[in-house]
Amino acid sequence: MDLWQLNIFYKVVELKSFSKAGKAVHLSQPTISSHIKDLERHFECRLIDRLGREAIPTKAGELLYQYACRLIALRDETETALANFHGKIKGRLVIGGSTIPGGYILPKIIGAFTKKYPEVQVSLTIGDTEKIIRNALSGVLELGIVGAKTPEKKAFQEKLIEDEMRLIVPADHKWAGKKSINFKMLSKEPFVVRERGSGTLKSIQLSLSQKGWSTDSLKIIAEMGSTAAVSQAIKSKAGVSILSTIAVAEELQIGSLKAITIEDLDLKRSFYLTRHKCRTQSPLCLEFIRFLKKEMINY
Repeated sequence: MDLWQLNIFYKVVELKSFSKAGKAVHLSQPTISSHIKDLERHFECRLIDRLGREAIPTKAGELLYQYACRLIALRDETETALANFHGKIKGRLVIGGSTIPGGYILPKIIGAFTKKYPEVQVSLTIGDTEKIIRNALSGVLELGIVGAKTPEKKAFQEKLIEDEMRLIVPADHKWAGKKSINFKMLSKEPFVVRERGSGTLKSIQLSLSQKGWSTDSLKIIAEMGSTAAVSQAIKSKAGVSILSTIAVAEELQIGSLKAITIEDLDLKRSFYLTRHKCRTQSPLCLEFIRFLKKEMINY
């Protein structure tokens, strides 16, 4: 086993394809297959299953993938540290964001950062809050930005930006002309929620519990895995939901959706920069954090 083979294995799992992995590392598909077979002989077990057109890791493959992520991240950190020693900002940075920061904030920041430092490559993973925190603590990611605090003692979290969530309804909804409604009215309306583990759902649950309410009082008709999916459900008049105004800023601006305040309910929340408390960050990561904090002033 060597690091190059692990890198190939990592690409196959990430892209779910031998041919796509081959294109990514400029090798033929047979060569990719040969490297995977070498790894399987080394570990004496099957690592990848071909299911239809997709390459899916076995249980052993999933375990190896976690270690491969950490080793590749350490490789990138090493190259970055040596580049910094020579006074250069270059290398590869692997970060993560939960749905709102990952989908609506970080892409702009990354674009500006790589424009300033053209020799830097940033890899962004988007997932629910629990996944991003877990990967940041395991070393798969150097840092994550999430929409909820964690009780994990290994985690260091720093408030980055404040977000406001509001009730979002279609433009022609019966409440569209209202500035606010009460919780009793909301509890009778079909409601769409984000999936368990999302920072959005956790924030809603926390805000409701502070008033002695809970999501059990809502008429939940669907649970969806992304903010975009919830937004589409609202536009299709499947129900209403509480969402970040950052995530639906464009729809609010053009008027296809409307934002309403829920009386006596504080729906403000924060996004937190999250990392392992004891792990030393690479110089590239520290520079990205400095850049990120400056850019956050504009939000």
